[in-house]
Amino acid sequence: MTPSSVHDIRNITLLGQTGGGKTALVKALLATAGVEDGGGGGNGAHSLAATLAHLEWAGHWINLLDTPGLPDLAGRALATLEAVETAAIVISAASGIDSGARRMMAAAEGKCRLIIVNKIDAGGDFGALMESIVDAFGRECLPLNLPTPDAAAVADCFFAPDAKAASAFSSVGAAHEAIVDQIIELDEDLMARYLEQGEALEPEQLHAPFEAALRDGHLIPVCFVSAQTGAGIRELLDILGKLMPDPTEGNPPQFLRGEGSAAVPVDIAPDPTRHALAHVFQISNDPYRGKIALFRVHQGAISPGSALFIGDGRKPFKVAHLLRLQGQSTIETRLAVPGDLCAVSRIEELHHDAVLHDSHDEDFLHLRPPAYPQPVYGLALIARKHADEQRLGEALARLVDEDPCIEVGYDPRSRHTVVRGLGEQHLKIILGELAARWNLELDTAPPAIPYRETIIATAEARYRHKKQSGGAGQFGEVALRVEPLSRGAGIEFGDEVKGGAIPVQFMPAVEKGVRQAIAEGALAGYPIHDLRIVITDGKHHPVDSNEISFVTAGRHALIDAVLAARPQILEPIVEVQVKVADAHFGNVSAELAGRRGRVTATDSPASGWTLITASVPMADMDGFEARLKSLCAGESEFAIASAGYVPVTGDVQARLVAEHGGGAQ
Repeated sequence: MTPSSVHDIRNITLLGQTGGGKTALVKALLATAGVEDGGGGGNGAHSLAATLAHLEWAGHWINLLDTPGLPDLAGRALATLEAVETAAIVISAASGIDSGARRMMAAAEGKCRLIIVNKIDAGGDFGALMESIVDAFGRECLPLNLPTPDAAAVADCFFAPDAKAASAFSSVGAAHEAIVDQIIELDEDLMARYLEQGEALEPEQLHAPFEAALRDGHLIPVCFVSAQTGAGIRELLDILGKLMPDPTEGNPPQFLRGEGSAAVPVDIAPDPTRHALAHVFQISNDPYRGKIALFRVHQGAISPGSALFIGDGRKPFKVAHLLRLQGQSTIETRLAVPGDLCAVSRIEELHHDAVLHDSHDEDFLHLRPPAYPQPVYGLALIARKHADEQRLGEALARLVDEDPCIEVGYDPRSRHTVVRGLGEQHLKIILGELAARWNLELDTAPPAIPYRETIIATAEARYRHKKQSGGAGQFGEVALRVEPLSRGAGIEFGDEVKGGAIPVQFMPAVEKGVRQAIAEGALAGYPIHDLRIVITDGKHHPVDSNEISFVTAGRHALIDAVLAARPQILEPIVEVQVKVADAHFGNVSAELAGRRGRVTATDSPASGWTLITASVPMADMDGFEARLKSLCAGESEFAIASAGYVPVTGDVQARLVAEHGGGAQ
């Protein structure tokens, strides 16, 4: 079978931290729908990437994306948001709301959101859990069903509510009334009919306003299930099929043409008769099947034999085999309509975030990406064999394509390749992949902390480069001004040169020299950020001026100006979230304080647990994860994210400058 209409399709990504039971839930949904292949990722290597499975239920084609739960693999989970209308956040009834659920709920804002409380068979105070969900995510969170007192089943609160049904908390009648009240707030006519005439509203009448409430974030349904016992699984399938939006009902993706401030929105419609348009949201490199690109069709239709362009490429590739993924299995299909999630294999030119299309009218389109967390942990990689250095670069390029939160760079100080990820576990996974898939033997070393330099005052400088050694010499003079910009603003260039003091053909050379100095640093050898450089004046010689002269003059002028502009070194700060048993709160807080950390918030996600949020300098985070496991006997959850840059203390700045040799020469 294959869906033939966009209205039949439901696309759902299951998000949440490890322990919520996402994979078990997918398996239970598939089994209940009569799908023999369990799909899902399990606890092995497959859990490192999102896994797609599909099922049919009551005439609906439901695509389920089971995403990795490790906080360090958040990028691979967040990438699935570009392919779906519905983000389902899975929470364990046993452990309550964790940092992963909070992060994913925030990331999924703008999508239709659903909260699935799994593992109700473990018991607990469901009323208190529901209150914590409302406290964390808002009064828009309302239950569509309620667990029975023994948690062996759930009571429907929407389709056919039975006011006499027993429930573990609240009541079916009250829950139904709360849902209806929330939905009709967005439909004045329906509200008037409901309030003035006292008419009971049928589920069919509520469908359109229900979808509108989901789109606006005015309603976040909560469902209770147990993947272990099957309680609530059939009810969840009904909710996914009947209430979650099809591709015409969700918030449409934002396609843009152009870059930066010049980018303009482009009208995209899930219409099978229009030009084909699809977006690659996941890449995997399978040792047997080659590169597999998983994509979402947003417009038009794709079939075997379709010729598709990649981005603004001029040469199309032919779709030889159009695939559906069912867990780790592939199934050939004859058609992909708008809303479909399908794949092609062995097309090396495909990459993550590629836009596929069959007409040059769609050249230069791109999809607005999610806000991925910034890589904060780094590791220098040294190939033991010289012959492996090129293979290391190729392997890292493939890993970057698979995970948008892996960053690869080069440390000019150590002359090592540096890979950065979201945490120590992320780096361990990367090293494991490099060894298992590419058989690379590597040594590692901690990379330098990515300090930055900036300025806090305005200053000017002028530098003349003059060299005469017989014959044609070298001459170039550059005057410039540097001005501080706000944190994170980057680099800006301005040009106030008048009267051809610097000929126009040499201005690129001046900028090249300035950019060299920005990369090298002026104070302690770290890249310079957040300043505006204005070229104000200069001089040239009709014979001796050349490109190298102005590169040199621009470089030295920038360094001199920065050193005169009260330069400052910035250090990276990370936000740490740690969920610990209350008994370990004191020890963990003391450990964070000993690392120059500052606790910014505490919360109680579940009885007996505390969620600590703290800001800590990255330079002091080495070994924290292992220390945390030791302090808490392994019973803790840990997540980390970039939190920007702050100035270092005076003694640290003096040490870094001294280690560099007293500033650039």
